[in-house]
Amino acid sequence: MGYRSQKIKQYAHNHARVLSVATAHGEFMTPAFMPVGTYAVVNSMTPQDLHATGSQIILGGNTYHMLSQPGMKVVEALGGMHQMMQWFGPMLTDSGGYQVFSLSQNKKLCKIDEEGAHFSHPHTGQRLHLTPKISIEAQKVIGADIIMAFDQCTPDVEDEVLVRQIMERTHRWLRLSKEIHDHHPLSAYGHHQALFGIIQGSCFKHLREESARFVASLDLDGIAIGGESIGYNMPQTIETIDWIRDILPDDKVRYTMGVGLSPQDLLDVIAAGIDIFDCVAPTRNARHGSLYHGHIIKEGQWLKFASEFSNHRLSIGKSIHACDNSPILEGCTCSTCQQYSRGYLHHLFKQKAIAYNALACIHNVHVMHETCRAARELIIT
Repeated sequence: MGYRSQKIKQYAHNHARVLSVATAHGEFMTPAFMPVGTYAVVNSMTPQDLHATGSQIILGGNTYHMLSQPGMKVVEALGGMHQMMQWFGPMLTDSGGYQVFSLSQNKKLCKIDEEGAHFSHPHTGQRLHLTPKISIEAQKVIGADIIMAFDQCTPDVEDEVLVRQIMERTHRWLRLSKEIHDHHPLSAYGHHQALFGIIQGSCFKHLREESARFVASLDLDGIAIGGESIGYNMPQTIETIDWIRDILPDDKVRYTMGVGLSPQDLLDVIAAGIDIFDCVAPTRNARHGSLYHGHIIKEGQWLKFASEFSNHRLSIGKSIHACDNSPILEGCTCSTCQQYSRGYLHHLFKQKAIAYNALACIHNVHVMHETCRAARELIIT
Protein backbone atom coordinates (compact mmCIF):
# COMPACT_ATOMS: atom_id res chain seq x y z
CA MET A 1 0.00 0.00 0.00
CA GLY A 2 1.26 3.46 -0.87
CA TYR A 3 0.94 6.73 1.00
CA ARG A 4 -2.26 8.78 0.75
CA SER A 5 -3.75 11.70 2.66
CA GLN A 6 -7.39 12.72 2.35
CA LYS A 7 -9.19 15.60 4.00
CA ILE A 8 -12.24 14.34 5.87
CA LYS A 9 -13.67 17.46 7.52
CA GLN A 10 -12.88 21.17 7.85
CA TYR A 11 -14.08 22.76 11.09
CA ALA A 12 -16.42 25.68 10.50
CA HIS A 13 -15.17 27.94 13.29
CA ASN A 14 -11.38 27.94 12.88
CA HIS A 15 -8.70 26.29 10.72
CA ALA A 16 -8.82 22.87 12.41
CA ARG A 17 -9.43 19.86 10.20
CA VAL A 18 -9.40 16.06 10.17
CA LEU A 19 -7.36 14.07 7.64
CA SER A 20 -7.18 10.35 6.99
CA VAL A 21 -3.61 9.27 6.23
CA ALA A 22 -2.78 5.85 4.79
CA THR A 23 0.74 4.40 5.01
CA ALA A 24 2.36 1.04 4.32
CA HIS A 25 1.93 0.20 8.02
CA GLY A 26 -1.66 1.32 8.44
CA GLU A 27 -3.85 4.38 8.62
CA PHE A 28 -4.15 7.17 11.16
CA MET A 29 -6.50 10.09 11.67
CA THR A 30 -5.38 13.60 12.39
CA PRO A 31 -4.95 15.59 14.54
CA ALA A 32 -2.36 13.15 15.85
CA PHE A 33 0.38 13.50 18.44
CA MET A 34 3.54 11.43 17.87
CA PRO A 35 5.43 10.15 20.94
CA VAL A 36 9.17 10.38 20.29
CA GLY A 37 11.51 7.39 20.19
CA THR A 38 14.87 9.06 19.61
CA TYR A 39 16.91 5.87 20.00
CA ALA A 40 14.34 3.42 18.57
CA VAL A 41 12.41 3.34 21.83
CA VAL A 42 9.88 5.71 23.36
CA ASN A 43 11.43 6.13 26.79
CA SER A 44 9.91 3.80 29.39
CA MET A 45 7.10 2.62 27.05
CA THR A 46 6.60 -0.66 25.22
CA PRO A 47 4.66 -0.90 21.94
CA GLN A 48 1.82 -2.40 23.99
CA ASP A 49 1.84 0.70 26.22
CA LEU A 50 1.81 2.95 23.17
CA HIS A 51 -1.19 1.16 21.66
CA ALA A 52 -3.02 1.22 25.00
CA THR A 53 -2.56 4.98 25.37
CA GLY A 54 -4.01 5.58 21.90
CA SER A 55 -0.85 6.14 19.87
CA GLN A 56 -1.60 5.98 16.14
CA ILE A 57 1.82 7.02 14.81
CA ILE A 58 5.20 7.50 16.48
CA LEU A 59 8.41 9.30 15.69
CA GLY A 60 10.47 6.16 15.70
CA GLY A 61 14.08 7.23 15.57
CA ASN A 62 16.49 10.08 15.05
CA THR A 63 18.65 9.59 11.95
CA TYR A 64 21.76 11.18 13.49
CA HIS A 65 21.55 9.11 16.65
CA MET A 66 20.73 5.86 14.85
CA LEU A 67 23.65 6.37 12.46
CA SER A 68 25.89 6.88 15.49
CA GLN A 69 24.52 3.96 17.51
CA PRO A 70 23.90 1.18 16.62
CA GLY A 71 24.57 2.10 12.96
CA MET A 72 22.71 1.21 9.79
CA LYS A 73 24.28 -2.25 9.40
CA VAL A 74 22.75 -3.30 12.70
CA VAL A 75 19.39 -1.65 11.94
CA GLU A 76 19.18 -3.44 8.58
CA ALA A 77 20.32 -6.78 10.03
CA LEU A 78 17.49 -6.51 12.58
CA GLY A 79 14.92 -5.86 9.85
CA GLY A 80 14.49 -2.11 10.19
CA MET A 81 12.96 0.03 12.90
CA HIS A 82 9.47 -1.47 12.84
CA GLN A 83 10.86 -4.96 13.34
CA MET A 84 13.44 -3.85 15.91
CA MET A 85 10.88 -2.05 18.04
CA GLN A 86 8.00 -4.47 17.33
CA TRP A 87 5.92 -1.42 16.48
CA PHE A 88 4.03 -2.21 13.30
CA GLY A 89 1.95 0.94 13.01
CA PRO A 90 2.76 4.13 11.09
CA MET A 91 6.14 5.70 11.86
CA LEU A 92 7.89 8.97 11.03
CA THR A 93 11.59 9.62 11.43
CA ASP A 94 13.56 12.85 11.30
CA SER A 95 16.57 13.65 9.15
CA GLY A 96 19.18 14.75 11.68
CA GLY A 97 18.61 18.42 10.85
CA TYR A 98 17.95 19.37 14.46
CA GLN A 99 21.39 18.08 15.45
CA VAL A 100 22.89 20.28 12.73
CA PHE A 101 21.41 23.18 14.71
CA SER A 102 22.00 22.00 18.27
CA LEU A 103 25.51 20.55 17.95
CA SER A 104 26.85 23.24 15.60
CA GLN A 105 26.73 25.68 18.49
CA ASN A 106 29.95 23.93 19.52
CA LYS A 107 32.29 23.97 16.51
CA LYS A 108 34.23 21.06 17.96
CA LEU A 109 31.11 18.89 17.67
CA CYS A 110 29.66 20.01 14.33
CA LYS A 111 30.87 22.00 11.35
CA ILE A 112 28.51 22.86 8.49
CA ASP A 113 29.39 23.22 4.83
CA GLU A 114 27.33 23.24 1.64
CA GLU A 115 27.45 19.45 1.37
CA GLY A 116 26.16 18.79 4.87
CA ALA A 117 27.42 18.58 8.44
CA HIS A 118 30.57 17.04 9.90
CA PHE A 119 29.92 15.68 13.38
CA SER A 120 32.17 14.53 16.17
CA HIS A 121 30.01 12.57 18.60
CA PRO A 122 30.01 14.39 21.99
CA HIS A 123 30.54 11.16 23.97
CA THR A 124 32.43 8.77 21.71
CA GLY A 125 34.27 11.17 19.40
CA GLN A 126 32.96 9.14 16.44
CA ARG A 127 33.18 11.05 13.15
CA LEU A 128 30.03 11.28 11.05
CA HIS A 129 29.42 13.17 7.81
CA LEU A 130 25.70 13.74 7.31
CA THR A 131 24.48 14.91 3.88
CA PRO A 132 21.12 14.82 2.10
CA LYS A 133 22.16 11.57 0.40
CA ILE A 134 23.36 9.89 3.58
CA SER A 135 20.30 11.07 5.53
CA ILE A 136 17.78 9.81 2.97
CA GLU A 137 19.62 6.50 2.48
CA ALA A 138 19.74 6.01 6.26
CA GLN A 139 16.01 6.69 6.57
CA LYS A 140 15.38 4.05 3.93
CA VAL A 141 17.24 1.55 6.10
CA ILE A 142 15.34 2.76 9.15
CA GLY A 143 12.22 2.07 7.10
CA ALA A 144 9.87 4.76 8.44
CA ASP A 145 6.62 5.42 6.55
CA ILE A 146 7.25 9.18 6.54
CA ILE A 147 10.80 10.47 6.15
CA MET A 148 12.07 14.03 6.36
CA ALA A 149 14.25 15.89 3.91
CA PHE A 150 17.63 16.87 5.36
CA ASP A 151 17.57 20.46 6.60
CA GLN A 152 19.33 22.92 8.86
CA CYS A 153 17.12 23.94 11.76
CA THR A 154 17.27 27.74 12.07
CA PRO A 155 18.00 29.48 15.38
CA ASP A 156 15.96 32.43 16.59
CA VAL A 157 18.27 35.25 15.60
CA GLU A 158 17.79 38.76 14.19
CA ASP A 159 20.51 38.24 11.57
CA GLU A 160 18.45 38.13 8.38
CA VAL A 161 21.50 37.40 6.24
CA LEU A 162 22.28 34.28 8.28
CA VAL A 163 18.64 33.15 8.31
CA ARG A 164 18.41 33.49 4.51
CA GLN A 165 21.67 31.59 4.11
CA ILE A 166 20.31 28.70 6.21
CA MET A 167 16.96 28.79 4.41
CA GLU A 168 18.54 28.65 0.95
CA ARG A 169 20.87 25.84 2.04
CA THR A 170 17.86 23.94 3.36
CA HIS A 171 16.14 24.45 0.00
CA ARG A 172 19.15 23.08 -1.87
CA TRP A 173 19.29 20.10 0.45
CA LEU A 174 15.55 19.56 -0.08
CA ARG A 175 16.01 19.39 -3.86
CA LEU A 176 18.78 16.83 -3.41
CA SER A 177 16.74 14.84 -0.89
CA LYS A 178 13.80 14.74 -3.31
CA GLU A 179 15.96 13.66 -6.25
CA ILE A 180 17.40 10.78 -4.23
CA HIS A 181 14.00 9.76 -2.90
CA ASP A 182 12.28 10.00 -6.30
CA HIS A 183 14.93 7.72 -7.79
CA HIS A 184 14.04 5.05 -5.23
CA PRO A 185 10.85 5.82 -3.26
CA LEU A 186 10.80 2.54 -1.35
CA SER A 187 12.38 1.59 1.96
CA ALA A 188 15.07 -1.08 2.13
CA TYR A 189 12.21 -3.49 2.86
CA GLY A 190 10.08 -2.66 -0.19
CA HIS A 191 7.56 -0.34 1.49
CA HIS A 192 6.56 3.00 -0.02
CA GLN A 193 7.83 6.01 1.95
CA ALA A 194 6.40 9.53 1.95
CA LEU A 195 8.81 12.48 1.87
CA PHE A 196 8.12 15.73 3.75
CA GLY A 197 9.98 19.01 3.23
CA ILE A 198 10.66 21.54 5.98
CA ILE A 199 9.92 25.27 5.96
CA GLN A 200 12.55 27.50 7.56
CA GLY A 201 12.94 31.29 7.79
CA SER A 202 13.01 31.88 11.55
CA CYS A 203 11.00 34.93 12.68
CA PHE A 204 11.03 36.77 9.34
CA LYS A 205 7.58 36.78 7.72
CA HIS A 206 8.79 37.30 4.15
CA LEU A 207 11.36 34.50 4.48
CA ARG A 208 8.80 32.10 5.92
CA GLU A 209 6.49 32.92 3.02
CA GLU A 210 9.29 32.45 0.50
CA SER A 211 10.27 29.13 2.05
CA ALA A 212 6.64 27.95 2.15
CA ARG A 213 6.16 28.75 -1.53
CA PHE A 214 9.36 26.88 -2.44
CA VAL A 215 8.52 23.77 -0.40
CA ALA A 216 4.92 23.74 -1.64
CA SER A 217 6.10 23.97 -5.27
CA LEU A 218 7.93 20.63 -5.10
CA ASP A 219 4.78 18.51 -4.81
CA LEU A 220 5.93 16.64 -1.72
CA ASP A 221 3.78 14.26 0.31
CA GLY A 222 3.59 16.62 3.27
CA ILE A 223 5.03 19.83 4.67
CA ALA A 224 6.68 20.49 8.03
CA ILE A 225 7.36 23.79 9.77
CA GLY A 226 10.74 23.82 11.52
CA GLY A 227 13.09 26.14 13.35
CA GLU A 228 14.04 26.77 16.96
CA SER A 229 10.93 28.86 17.68
CA ILE A 230 8.46 26.14 16.67
CA GLY A 231 7.13 24.55 19.85
CA TYR A 232 9.61 26.47 22.01
CA ASN A 233 7.91 29.86 21.55
CA MET A 234 4.20 29.21 21.15
CA PRO A 235 3.07 32.77 20.29
CA GLN A 236 5.72 32.84 17.54
CA THR A 237 4.69 29.34 16.45
CA ILE A 238 1.07 30.40 15.94
CA GLU A 239 2.10 33.61 14.18
CA THR A 240 4.36 31.65 11.82
CA ILE A 241 1.53 29.25 10.95
CA ASP A 242 -0.78 32.19 10.28
CA TRP A 243 1.80 33.75 7.91
CA ILE A 244 2.05 30.71 5.67
CA ARG A 245 -1.15 28.69 6.07
CA ASP A 246 -2.77 29.97 2.86
CA ILE A 247 0.35 29.00 0.89
CA LEU A 248 0.20 25.37 1.99
CA PRO A 249 -1.68 22.77 -0.09
CA ASP A 250 -5.03 22.04 1.50
CA ASP A 251 -4.80 18.28 0.96
CA LYS A 252 -1.28 17.72 2.35
CA VAL A 253 -0.37 16.87 5.93
CA ARG A 254 0.98 19.82 7.93
CA TYR A 255 3.49 19.06 10.68
CA THR A 256 4.85 21.39 13.37
CA MET A 257 8.11 19.91 14.60
CA GLY A 258 8.63 19.89 18.37
CA VAL A 259 5.16 21.04 19.46
CA GLY A 260 3.71 19.33 22.53
CA LEU A 261 5.05 20.79 25.77
CA SER A 262 1.46 20.85 27.07
CA PRO A 263 -1.97 19.68 25.90
CA GLN A 264 -2.99 23.30 25.32
CA ASP A 265 -0.15 23.69 22.80
CA LEU A 266 -1.75 20.92 20.73
CA LEU A 267 -5.15 22.61 20.80
CA ASP A 268 -3.59 25.91 19.73
CA VAL A 269 -1.81 24.53 16.66
CA ILE A 270 -4.78 22.34 15.71
CA ALA A 271 -6.96 25.45 15.69
CA ALA A 272 -4.37 27.09 13.42
CA GLY A 273 -4.63 24.24 10.88
CA ILE A 274 -1.88 21.78 11.88
CA ASP A 275 -2.35 18.03 11.61
CA ILE A 276 0.56 16.25 13.33
CA PHE A 277 3.17 17.17 15.95
CA ASP A 278 5.82 15.53 18.13
CA CYS A 279 7.60 16.38 21.34
CA VAL A 280 9.80 14.64 23.91
CA ALA A 281 8.20 16.70 26.70
CA PRO A 282 5.35 14.37 27.75
CA THR A 283 7.66 11.47 28.56
CA ARG A 284 10.46 13.69 29.84
CA ASN A 285 8.09 15.60 32.12
CA ALA A 286 6.66 12.33 33.38
CA ARG A 287 10.06 10.95 34.33
CA HIS A 288 10.82 14.16 36.23
CA GLY A 289 7.60 14.01 38.24
CA SER A 290 5.44 16.43 36.21
CA LEU A 291 2.13 14.78 35.36
CA TYR A 292 -0.51 16.42 33.17
CA HIS A 293 -3.53 17.48 35.16
CA GLY A 294 -6.63 19.10 33.69
CA HIS A 295 -9.76 18.52 31.68
CA ILE A 296 -10.71 19.46 28.15
CA ILE A 297 -13.65 21.86 28.15
CA LYS A 298 -15.46 23.68 25.39
CA GLU A 299 -14.83 27.41 25.46
CA GLY A 300 -16.79 29.30 22.84
CA GLN A 301 -16.47 27.32 19.61
CA TRP A 302 -13.18 25.62 20.53
CA LEU A 303 -11.51 23.64 23.29
CA LYS A 304 -9.36 24.49 26.27
CA PHE A 305 -7.25 22.35 28.59
CA ALA A 306 -8.47 23.70 31.93
CA SER A 307 -6.20 23.06 34.89
CA GLU A 308 -5.83 24.28 38.45
CA PHE A 309 -2.07 24.38 37.81
CA SER A 310 -0.56 27.23 35.77
CA ASN A 311 1.70 24.85 33.85
CA HIS A 312 -1.03 22.16 33.54
CA ARG A 313 1.09 19.74 35.55
CA LEU A 314 0.91 18.14 38.99
CA SER A 315 4.24 17.59 40.79
CA ILE A 316 4.02 14.06 42.13
CA GLY A 317 7.17 14.45 44.22
CA LYS A 318 5.51 16.90 46.64
CA SER A 319 4.87 15.50 50.12
CA ILE A 320 1.19 16.48 49.93
CA HIS A 321 0.64 13.42 47.70
CA ALA A 322 2.26 10.87 50.05
CA CYS A 323 -1.00 9.63 51.61
CA ASP A 324 -3.34 10.52 48.75
CA ASN A 325 -5.47 7.60 47.53
CA SER A 326 -6.90 9.48 44.54
CA PRO A 327 -5.62 8.96 40.98
CA ILE A 328 -3.41 11.48 39.21
CA LEU A 329 -6.47 12.84 37.42
CA GLU A 330 -10.09 12.10 38.30
CA GLY A 331 -11.92 10.73 35.28
CA CYS A 332 -8.75 9.83 33.37
CA THR A 333 -9.10 6.47 31.60
CA CYS A 334 -5.39 5.64 31.32
CA SER A 335 -4.35 2.38 32.96
CA THR A 336 -2.22 4.22 35.52
CA CYS A 337 -5.10 6.34 36.80
CA GLN A 338 -7.44 3.33 36.71
CA GLN A 339 -5.18 1.26 38.96
CA TYR A 340 -2.78 3.38 41.01
CA SER A 341 -2.96 6.22 43.52
CA ARG A 342 -1.00 9.42 43.79
CA GLY A 343 0.41 8.09 47.04
CA TYR A 344 1.84 5.01 45.37
CA LEU A 345 3.28 6.99 42.47
CA HIS A 346 4.80 9.45 44.96
CA HIS A 347 6.44 6.51 46.73
CA LEU A 348 7.80 5.07 43.48
CA PHE A 349 9.09 8.47 42.40
CA LYS A 350 10.92 9.01 45.69
CA GLN A 351 12.44 5.53 45.43
CA LYS A 352 13.55 6.27 41.83
CA ALA A 353 11.81 3.02 40.88
CA ILE A 354 11.91 2.06 37.21
CA ALA A 355 8.22 1.18 37.44
CA TYR A 356 7.41 4.83 38.15
CA ASN A 357 8.74 5.96 34.77
CA ALA A 358 6.51 3.58 32.83
CA LEU A 359 3.36 4.42 34.81
CA ALA A 360 3.98 8.17 34.58
CA CYS A 361 4.73 8.11 30.84
CA ILE A 362 1.56 6.12 30.17
CA HIS A 363 -0.51 8.86 31.82
CA ASN A 364 1.13 11.82 30.09
CA VAL A 365 1.03 10.29 26.62
CA HIS A 366 -2.58 9.20 27.13
CA VAL A 367 -3.57 12.78 27.99
CA MET A 368 -1.97 14.07 24.79
CA HIS A 369 -3.87 11.52 22.71
CA GLU A 370 -7.14 12.27 24.51
CA THR A 371 -6.62 15.94 23.66
CA CYS A 372 -6.32 15.05 19.97
CA ARG A 373 -9.33 12.74 20.19
CA ALA A 374 -11.48 15.50 21.70
CA ALA A 375 -10.43 17.85 18.90
CA ARG A 376 -11.22 15.25 16.22
CA GLU A 377 -14.66 14.60 17.68
CA LEU A 378 -15.52 18.31 17.83
CA ILE A 379 -14.36 18.90 14.24
CA ILE A 380 -16.29 15.93 12.84
CA THR A 381 -19.57 16.51 14.73
